[in-house]
Amino acid sequence: MKNIIELSLKELEEALTAEGQEPFRAKQIFSWIYKKGVLDFDRMSDLSVDLRDTLKENFTLSGFKIAKKLQSSDGTEKFLFELEDKNLIEAVSIPAASRVTGCISSQAGCKYACGFCASGKAGFKRNLTSAEIIEQVLHLKYDSAAKDLTHVVFMGTGEPLDNYDNVLRAVRLINSPDAFNIGARRITISTCGLIPGIERLSKEGLQVELSVSLHAADDKTRDTLVPVNKIYPIPALIAACKDYISLTDRQVTFEYILIDGVNSALQNARDLSIMLGNMHLCKVNLIPANPVEEFSIVPPQEAQVLAFRDYLIDQGITATLRKPRGVDIQGACGQLRLKNADK
Repeated sequence: MKNIIELSLKELEEALTAEGQEPFRAKQIFSWIYKKGVLDFDRMSDLSVDLRDTLKENFTLSGFKIAKKLQSSDGTEKFLFELEDKNLIEAVSIPAASRVTGCISSQAGCKYACGFCASGKAGFKRNLTSAEIIEQVLHLKYDSAAKDLTHVVFMGTGEPLDNYDNVLRAVRLINSPDAFNIGARRITISTCGLIPGIERLSKEGLQVELSVSLHAADDKTRDTLVPVNKIYPIPALIAACKDYISLTDRQVTFEYILIDGVNSALQNARDLSIMLGNMHLCKVNLIPANPVEEFSIVPPQEAQVLAFRDYLIDQGITATLRKPRGVDIQGACGQLRLKNADK
């Protein structure tokens, strides 16, 4: 049976019509799921018993359970979800003064083994379905203390552009007025630099944000930090980002984790500013490295971080400094892991 939250409103209308039901019932079902967070057909009280039975006979709804929920001292919440096949994935709710951001996973495990990120340490298991992606968003919206969701970022476990079709189907539902109604510009797709996926995304006609995990301005350093760079090296990646900007007129954000003794010297800032200096519509998001027990990396001193940022700004590069969130529950950037995978 197909999971009903894989379907767009139009697809659900067609499916109901094929079962001899009135198509307008699809909007009622969407309202229960996306506006009220109800993942149980029996609780959809304004549907007839006959329709509820039809739904149970033809569709599934909830596909996994909350295995664990942790709350940080800063209000960040991390969810550990158990899928039907017992794989585990993580998602994070990050509340701030004027927004609540949901950080979601696109794969169970990750195959790209970046040298600062715990997400790939358990290895790659499989792609998530669009329903499994959407269900994370539902739980973050309705089961978190924030009880709200204004932004969604595909920055959890996995590489979104390696699960392109399912991610894009989920994005369209997240954006749909009939579902979550979250604006496209409040949805961010992050990639470690898969050029074919960037090229494909540039032709979708979506106003989503693109975030690229850069972390170095030279191939030797990036080969170590982001091994996929050996396939898609920096010159080709930067060219693809320029093409993306030209085709979409959207800004590209370059994520840059600052690691002491690796990529945080002033010379690294100079190299980065030269590389990005003639790029229209880009910014750099600086992230002091978060502690990850599997890697012996540490962040630079605060003065060095600020000097790096200020140098970029002085060279005309838009640069921001991300404040770590959820560090005490290992929910911060680079920390997500499946520690319970073998338990």
